[in-house]
Amino acid sequence: MMKLKIINQDEFLLQVEVGGESVGFVNLIKEELWKDKYVDEAAYIKEHPYMSEPKVYVKTKKKKPKGALADATKRISVKLKGLKGEFKKALKG
Repeated sequence: MMKLKIINQDEFLLQVEVGGESVGFVNLIKEELWKDKYVDEAAYIKEHPYMSEPKVYVKTKKKKPKGALADATKRISVKLKGLKGEFKKALKG
């Protein structure tokens, strides 16, 4: 189960630990964050491959970083729903 924990935050910066998820998942979030014109920096951090949880880092301009993160996850959700529909169609044929 995914657990989110805010590690660092201010007006235009947010670092969130994403417990229970893989680097692949946080990398997907990072890539989607870069599509936001108000995002100055987006990265994921994984200090140790076995002993730490991955973290998402986002720095914005003129937009709250929590808003940028929420928008990115909404876009990912829409894409995944579309992918699910495409798989259903492909498996029927």
